[in-house]
Amino acid sequence: MIKTASDSPIVFYRTGPTPCPYLSGQTETNIFTELKKTHSKHHHETLTRAGFRRSQKIIYRPSCSTCSSCIPIRIVAKQFSANRSERRIIKRNHDLTVKFIKPIATKEHYHIFNSYQQIRHKDGEMASMKYEDFKDMVEVTDVDTKLLEFRTGLGTLVACCIVDRISDAYSAVYSYYDPKEHNRSLGNFMILWLTKEAINIGLSYVYLGYWIKNSNKMAYKTRFKPIEILSSSGWINYEDKIANYLHQS
Repeated sequence: MIKTASDSPIVFYRTGPTPCPYLSGQTETNIFTELKKTHSKHHHETLTRAGFRRSQKIIYRPSCSTCSSCIPIRIVAKQFSANRSERRIIKRNHDLTVKFIKPIATKEHYHIFNSYQQIRHKDGEMASMKYEDFKDMVEVTDVDTKLLEFRTGLGTLVACCIVDRISDAYSAVYSYYDPKEHNRSLGNFMILWLTKEAINIGLSYVYLGYWIKNSNKMAYKTRFKPIEILSSSGWINYEDKIANYLHQS
């Protein structure tokens, strides 16, 4: 058990092993707890900083007996400065209108989400999600959650990100976009926009979930600089970690 600032203990449970969605031949086991309404915001904040991720009212973290590849990662927003490639992505999407809205699912959003799954992740579990499953993913939350919506000048929805807010950070829970708009680099643009917004309102970090070194799907997360990863001694700079590794090799 863990105690948070609310002095309410957190009780954890463990899932059984299932096939890992990222590394072939590996199994996945998570520890998790339910975000109960009375203390949900306190627990969500504490556990987000400890590398946990939220899914509806469950907050979890991988805890695999034979693998430790899933590494929590976050952008240090207050020190972030877009590089030349990132500035090109921002310029490419200057025509989009961006705003936060309430986390309410619509058929319009589901259409984009489903198209994204069928093209980019058709072998994953989420590719079989029906509208009601999607609605639960978006709307079932007891914390400060918003949808970040990206539309063209004609009002066409092209991308969206489910975003949680804690006192000093945004957490990008899940993003999806129109796969026909692949030239826009919308996945990267959503992160860049969210980081810029974090800077504008004085937040320190943008949490991106887990980075897995040997997963091509996760490689993009180390492109944003500076970033930190969670180690056994706390959050450390990713570049320093790599430099130390190379020095010791």
